[in-house]
This record gives sequence, C-alpha cells and structure tokens, in this order.
Amino acid sequence: MSLTVKSPGMLSLIQDSGRFGYHSIGLTTGGPLDSEAFYWANRLLGNEADAAMIECTVGGLKLIANVDTVVAVTGAVVEVKIDGQPVEQWRGLSMRAGQALELGYAKEGCRCYVAVAGGLQVKQSFGSCSTVMREGIGGLDGDKLSAGTVLPIKPSGTTPLKRLPVDHRPRYHKSVTLRVVLGYQQALFSDLQKATFFSEPYKVSASCDRMGYRLEGAAIATNETALLSEGICLGAVQVPADGQPIVLINDRQTIGGYPKIGSVIGIDLYKLTQLMAGAEVFFSAISIEEAHNELHLAHCRREKIELLSIE
Repeated sequence: MSLTVKSPGMLSLIQDSGRFGYHSIGLTTGGPLDSEAFYWANRLLGNEADAAMIECTVGGLKLIANVDTVVAVTGAVVEVKIDGQPVEQWRGLSMRAGQALELGYAKEGCRCYVAVAGGLQVKQSFGSCSTVMREGIGGLDGDKLSAGTVLPIKPSGTTPLKRLPVDHRPRYHKSVTLRVVLGYQQALFSDLQKATFFSEPYKVSASCDRMGYRLEGAAIATNETALLSEGICLGAVQVPADGQPIVLINDRQTIGGYPKIGSVIGIDLYKLTQLMAGAEVFFSAISIEEAHNELHLAHCRREKIELLSIE
C-alpha cells in the first residue's frame, strides 16, 4: 500500500507536526510552515492531528496511488486534478489504485499540503518524521522527495468524505500584518527605532526559506550588533548589523546572537510562510496577554467548525 512520486515539483517534503525536545543537542523543530493548512488536511480525513503528510512548495507535485485511498489537498490555491479532471481543495478526495493526483502551480500562497487517510507511514527520527534538509534528518533519507520515491500508507478503510465550508477556508494575501510581542531585548532599540519597525512596510526578499524570512525596508538600528548566543523561539525577529529584520521560522538555528526586537505570534506565522518574494509585510504590537487570548480564541473557534459531509 503506497503512493509513488511521479514528479516532486519544486520542493516537496514529508512533515508531521515537528520535532520537539531536542534543541539541547542542536536539532531544530521542523514541521509544517503553515500549521493551519496542515491541521485541516488531517482533520478532513479524520487523521491524528500530527499525522505525516507532504508539504509542497509552489506546486508541481504528481502522485500515483498504488491502492484505493482518500486524500485531501489544502493550503495555497493551485489547480488540482485526478486523472486530468479538476477537483476541489479543502475536501476528501477518493482515489482508486492507478489514478494520478496532480498539483499545478500556486496562484495564491505558495505552500500546499497533501494528506492521505491514516497518514504517511514513515519511520521517526528523534520523535518525528519531519524533514530538515540542513540536518539530513527526517522524511525517508533526510531529503526532499524525488521522482520514483514510494511512500508507504495505510488502507483507507471507510474514510468518510468531508469538506471544509468555504467561509472557513484561509485566504492568502500579498500584503499581511503580523502581530509581534516585544521581547526583553527591546531595550536595545530606541523608541524611534521601534516606531520605525511598527510603521514602515517591508518586502519579502529573495532570501526566504524554511529557516527564516529576510525582509527589506527601513533599517532598524541598535547599539548592539552581537550578543551572547541564546535559544531562539519560533517567530523571533532578529535584527543583524544591516538593520534588515529576519523572521525565524521552523528550521531556524537553535541559538543565535543577533539582537531580537520581539516575536511574531504563532497564529500569524502562516500568513508569512505563504508569501513569496516581493510580498509586503507590516508589523503591529500586541501584548503577551492579548496574544495568549487570541491563541485560545482561535483554537476554540477552529474546534467548533463543523465539516460538511459529501454525499
């Protein structure tokens, strides 16, 4: 029981919810860059919340089913076809053995998630099968998928077909506002520099990957350009010597010594990681108490959403 990769597209990686508890030995977290699309892909199929799937960047992925199964495609807007026939995203899709699932290239957003009923059956490394190419860990060989790769899956059983109502599907924009909790190192930045950071637009540079998004715009000055290295959290906004902010994401290094003005809150990060070079980013300040409330409200709202059955 398996899927065969006919074409891997630009970049396709196996990801589960991530690798936690290993920063002390230098292993980063990994995991899906768009945790919202990842969540919905698994929920649509009734999978465990951290079941492994494929994260496809930009698109171009083509898979062949070697057994009857059910799949779901969420995330960036792409044209999805089964045996050449267009099908809908954000819903369960039946596939018969021998059929081909094909993703076009992203029209809105840039990262798609392809889940299969029961999840991909991949051996874990350090508690996770998330692929981190820099560390050569996770996935099948610590690397991206390639043509001919065979992905083990479970029998789909009687997986019911469901869809996420259109009103609840995320939309991906080319201009986003990210909420930031200021960190203790904010004292290294003057009020004028903080005001600049929160009022000026930034552009996503070509230097954006699974480690971080380097931005271009008004430079932020600080009296400190390097500090003693310390642990780095998801979403941390570090400011190197050139004053151009970098938002660190899933495959970030575990420690670093550049000054950090604060951190983008977790529920906003998918807005950033669905952006491609040239897109526009604004920052707004939020207190840690407000961020905590927003996180719980978002999770409560999400849990209450009812999927629609497909006849």
